[in-house]
Amino acid sequence: MTDVTTDTIDPIRAAALAGVPHGFLGRRGGVSQGIHDGLNVGLGSEDDADAVTENRRRALAAVAPGADLVTLYQIHSADVVTVTAPLADRPHADALVTDRPGLALGILTADCAPVLLADREAGVVGAAHAGWKGAIAGVTDATIAAMEALGARRERIAAAIGPCIARASYEVDAAFFRRFAEADPANERFFADGRVDHYRFDLEAYVTHRLAAAGIARIEALGLDTYADEARFFSYRRATHRHEPSYGRQIAIIALA
Repeated sequence: MTDVTTDTIDPIRAAALAGVPHGFLGRRGGVSQGIHDGLNVGLGSEDDADAVTENRRRALAAVAPGADLVTLYQIHSADVVTVTAPLADRPHADALVTDRPGLALGILTADCAPVLLADREAGVVGAAHAGWKGAIAGVTDATIAAMEALGARRERIAAAIGPCIARASYEVDAAFFRRFAEADPANERFFADGRVDHYRFDLEAYVTHRLAAAGIARIEALGLDTYADEARFFSYRRATHRHEPSYGRQIAIIALA
């Protein structure tokens, strides 16, 4: 395992979201040890609870100091929660939207694609957890619709797709491929040949396509592979391949100034 030696949290920013407090964070700058080494923010991980709490505090301070962090119990769905005040618990859903300053929306990932969205003019932001299940179910479409219900307009919304597993690292079986091909034959373009009866899936490109098809004109895909860059990111698939008992999660945060 790669040792995370830096104490510096360095949020990854997207030019598409310039002027909106946001950041995609990795594993650097945290206090967790062992297989969770770094900035693990996963409440469901088998990490020390105090370390996770401190990591979440540090992550929020690096992106939206003074805001209240809202996160979800993520279930790989297309369900969206509209947030108007700090939450006492974590709703079961996979996307958040708000038009209230002082609230920071957080999405946790460990290979799935975090998507941050903003309509600066309307003062509406959103955050979505787009794993393959949520992506094909339409989590980004649902997030855009929820933002519009708050006054956003999709032609003004900018979106950024953060670190996620890349096609070179994401091998899937034939049943996975058929699920996407049956939903839309054009989805075959997001797959490359792998081993016999296996393919490599481009999650980032698929999420980009879903955003564009929904009418989002400005989309920035960061092109960062969580699986391949162990020093920078947690990865569920990497941990699984190593038969590790748990894995860390990184966070993407967006807020209104």
